[in-house]
Amino acid sequence: MVRMTRTPLTPDEVAADPIGLDAMLSDDERAVRDRVRAFVDTELRPHLAEWYENAVLPRELLPAFGELGVLGMMLAGDGLPGRSAVEYGLAAAELEAADSGLRTVVSVQGSLAMTAIHTFGTDDQKAQHLTGMAAGHIVGCFGLTEPNAGSDPGSMTTYARRDGDDWVLTGAKRWIGLASIADIAVVWAQTDDGIRGFIVPTDAPGFTATPITAKLSMRASVQCDLTFDDVRLPADALLPGARGLSGPFTCLNSARYGIVWGAMGAARDSLEAARRYALDRVAFERPIAAAQLTQAKLADMTVQVSTGTLLALHLGRLKDQGLLQPHQISIGKLNNVRTAVAVAQSARTILGGNGITGDYSPMRHAQNLESVRTYEGTDEVHALVIGSALTGLPAFR
Repeated sequence: MVRMTRTPLTPDEVAADPIGLDAMLSDDERAVRDRVRAFVDTELRPHLAEWYENAVLPRELLPAFGELGVLGMMLAGDGLPGRSAVEYGLAAAELEAADSGLRTVVSVQGSLAMTAIHTFGTDDQKAQHLTGMAAGHIVGCFGLTEPNAGSDPGSMTTYARRDGDDWVLTGAKRWIGLASIADIAVVWAQTDDGIRGFIVPTDAPGFTATPITAKLSMRASVQCDLTFDDVRLPADALLPGARGLSGPFTCLNSARYGIVWGAMGAARDSLEAARRYALDRVAFERPIAAAQLTQAKLADMTVQVSTGTLLALHLGRLKDQGLLQPHQISIGKLNNVRTAVAVAQSARTILGGNGITGDYSPMRHAQNLESVRTYEGTDEVHALVIGSALTGLPAFR
């Protein structure tokens, strides 16, 4: 029996792939990841600190994301990317390794607005919007959350009433991503027939989007308050395939799946920033990477990122087989975002005082992840989704 001798891995090689993830991916999957990573390194990273500091989201990123092929990535059809769930997950991780706000742009456009139209719209609605949205030439947003109806969307008060053949929309939404730069809004509203979805042109009279500016998190992105003051919509604004909360929840589950991967991108980037700093920073006549406490932190973070990434890959394989269940998405979102917050905070401690500056990513990631932890379902909501699946007893009320 011939034994193969393997060349020992360098520290950089171990850090880049501590658990051998590359061997678990196909050539196509690695190609998607590497293409998005190269885009992030050349087009996004040089500007991240400036965009975050100045609370800027350049609208021209949308066409760039469209050319990259990450808008509506899991949707199939003419002019749509039609990629796998794992490929989308890998792309989401690379985008959030840059900034959570930038991954959120892709999620709002693709997983929320485009998924709503693709899943519940008519052929005419799909033809009118989806190709342009995939290219980033049409920007969409998704109006579900309200000032007093976040975790309980069934209590929304936005209302659409019939007036002849038209609909008239009144009410308000809050924390709506991309709304002030969007061309259309997918808005969910109460009607006499239950909760329904509508495609609303943002230039319609009575539609107002006001950016929320006093943010300590997600600064390189746009979230808005929306108001609808008797916005008149034609009959064909209705998304006919969606009735009740199952419509928006279908879109939310697509977005939550992306978060499972994206959070690990932010965690991985935080870990790598801390590792590089620890190797360069000298204290007491040696790199701080040689200190036991620092190595223990790096090891613990590596284990956390590795296990979270394996969970994301497993859920992606299930999704590609059509087997992924809502409670499994909740397990992934709850675990991976909670893990990413802890990793980013631990990484910041290795950076010492320098870690509070915009020169290093962990504190920015930690602040962004506080938003990611809240949106698309808080920790408490996902814990109750899991608890309900385990017991058969819903505990939301």
